[in-house]
Amino acid sequence: MVSKNVTIVNAEGMHMRPAGMIAKLAKEHPDTEVTMKANGKDIKAKAIMQIMAAGIKKGTDVEIIANGGNEQAVLDEFVAMFEDGFGE
Repeated sequence: MVSKNVTIVNAEGMHMRPAGMIAKLAKEHPDTEVTMKANGKDIKAKAIMQIMAAGIKKGTDVEIIANGGNEQAVLDEFVAMFEDGFGE
């Protein structure tokens, strides 16, 4: 298991588009379970509705946790996506 904390840089926080990108990337790695912790909630990265329901706003710290095959590479992909602001 590996993890890293990131801070949300998107002005709109975690809205539908970034949530969809997170879920899509998580589903591309079925051998690695990716979860996030934010606002006191555990969130499955594959679950768009959980991501949206967490109310993650700009400036929120999110812990990304990867567990399973190739976990460090998968974590690095997620961290890069968050740090890039999901291309927004």
